[in-house]
Amino acid sequence: MIDYSSINGFNTPYNTAPFSKINNEDYLPAFKNAIADAKAEIDAIVNNTNAPTFENTIEALEFSGEKLDRISSIFFNLNSAETNETIQKIAQEVSPMLSEFSNDITLNDDLFKRVKAVYNLKDKLDLTTEQQTLLGKKYKGFSRNGANLPEDKKEQLRAIDKKISKLKLKFGENVLAETNKFEMLITNEADLSGLPDGTKEAAKQLAESKDKEGWLFTLDYPSYIPFVTYADNRELRKKLSLAAGAKAFKGDTLDNQKNVLEIAKLRYERAKLLGYKTHAHFVLEERMAETPENVIKFLNELLEKAKPAAHREFTALENFAKDLDGIDTLEKWDGAYYSEKLKQKLFNLDDELLKPYFKLENVINGAFKIAKKLFDLHFEEIDTIDTYHEDVLTYKVTNSKGDFISIFYADFFPRAGKRNGAWMTVYKSQYIKNNENSRPHISNVCNFTKPTKTKPSLLTFNEVTTLFHEFGHALHGILANTTYPSLSGTNVYWDFVELPSQVMENWCYEKEALALFAKHYETGELIPMDLVEKIKASATFHEGMQTLRQISFGLLDMSWHGQDPTEIFDVKQHENNAFKGTKLYPDVVENCMSTAFSHIFQGGYSSGYYSYKWAEVLDADAFEYFKTKGVFNKTVATKFKDHVLSKGGTENPMTLYKRFRGQEPKPEALLRRAGLLK
Repeated sequence: MIDYSSINGFNTPYNTAPFSKINNEDYLPAFKNAIADAKAEIDAIVNNTNAPTFENTIEALEFSGEKLDRISSIFFNLNSAETNETIQKIAQEVSPMLSEFSNDITLNDDLFKRVKAVYNLKDKLDLTTEQQTLLGKKYKGFSRNGANLPEDKKEQLRAIDKKISKLKLKFGENVLAETNKFEMLITNEADLSGLPDGTKEAAKQLAESKDKEGWLFTLDYPSYIPFVTYADNRELRKKLSLAAGAKAFKGDTLDNQKNVLEIAKLRYERAKLLGYKTHAHFVLEERMAETPENVIKFLNELLEKAKPAAHREFTALENFAKDLDGIDTLEKWDGAYYSEKLKQKLFNLDDELLKPYFKLENVINGAFKIAKKLFDLHFEEIDTIDTYHEDVLTYKVTNSKGDFISIFYADFFPRAGKRNGAWMTVYKSQYIKNNENSRPHISNVCNFTKPTKTKPSLLTFNEVTTLFHEFGHALHGILANTTYPSLSGTNVYWDFVELPSQVMENWCYEKEALALFAKHYETGELIPMDLVEKIKASATFHEGMQTLRQISFGLLDMSWHGQDPTEIFDVKQHENNAFKGTKLYPDVVENCMSTAFSHIFQGGYSSGYYSYKWAEVLDADAFEYFKTKGVFNKTVATKFKDHVLSKGGTENPMTLYKRFRGQEPKPEALLRRAGLLK
């Protein structure tokens, strides 16, 4: 049973989640109890006979449902990081219940009347900036979710929300099942030609773990990426690439085409119901970009700058592959392979040369050292915190005065119950209540190569930047220092949330930073400075193509959500139309991106994928400021901590950014860094 009996929640160190004491059968009753408790808290607000005030209505609403939030965060984080069939079934049952409860709040007339009464007095109330933001957010939370609708339309909205919540879960389950289902067993050692020793050893170990003879490759990133990057056997690269690109696009029970069409159409229907032109118009009202027109203009302006460079790079890659191996048509399964070969030729640099200097433990400690230098944080590994899997590491985070700041979980290796990719998440938000600053519990989840019998986990440089990226998100959560949980940490505009993560990647390219952790795992030798120079020189390699790729994903997202999708019947054809202006490689008939585009159909990035590039403008501009003062300049770091990282969503992000930077961001910094400015 989930025991949430004490005033602080769980009777555990730092009120952390008691994972090992929770059984799957505990979740459903816990959810039902927590929903009942939360409903009682809402009823108490509604039935309060006193006139509505900020304290008895807005604050009371903000701090209601705390138990439900904790249980939800534990359960849904496990559904991503350590799921199984039982958890997935519970998720299908619980999601409509939570959707229904959420609608019970936003469609509660009496509650909305109280919120509206306080909102209408906002200019007469003596509120702090954070309180003003919270009041605006609560009011919009109702008005943007149907509170002003007539009763019949409210029922329609409830039905749509229930359907969407179930479809999103189904979408994600299909992608995970497809990822887990595919295996490529190689029994002829000659077929491993070109692969690094570490990759071969990991594949051998994986095969052994499944009682198979040979070398086993899967669609998990640590298995997939090295194979398509290094394997000389073109047919096998093709096989693996086709399998990855065909996820949930095979017309079988795991096919997501119908789910994609239904989700897009239901989101559109919902937006229209609420008085918006499209789902993107609804979403972007609460973003820095504001409108789909602004997003498309932004992406097309970048496209104009990146396209000539991308075509030059692609032509050079085609010529290189033709000269080297007589390849007449460069296909998608050739891209990573010949890019790596060309990079080696141009810079005499390849990941296998770099990996010995990036032992996972050293990179983690490097990230911690950089956080200490910049933000005065100390990470201490402790074993008194319960975890959901033996791979998960736990850390207590303090500052130089010894004050407790946060608990940090780190979960780095792939497994069957874990979805692909990398993400940061929250097990407990930060907030201030009854004069006590309740500190957050933050987690980073990644999928890196596991240690083998002979080698530790050695990261590619791309994985190093991924670790730093997610750690940047973690710092945004760890350093949160706001009164209200819904404005804390990463609860910011979606196109601002990538700034802390993307800015942290910049330290991976700096000598002073690399000197802290890039040491050879066998000899302890510091990474040679000529390699560092090569890393920096190669940083803009194929930047045009990479930018084009990101823009294409942003445009695909907008094509699903920034227009009426009711006339779309063919997912693949629609996708090809969206990719028309950004296409480099020939189309692969068997492949479709949308059916596995989890960011926009399962995660929170619908109408928001552009935000990666948007935040790159911010991060390039921000890091240019660091560079002018010194990458470990304490004054600049403190300004970034005080005005960006700790402030969460308490103010408009541009206001926070300008307070840190002294000016609005200039896109030239990004174009300069990317080598796209002539």
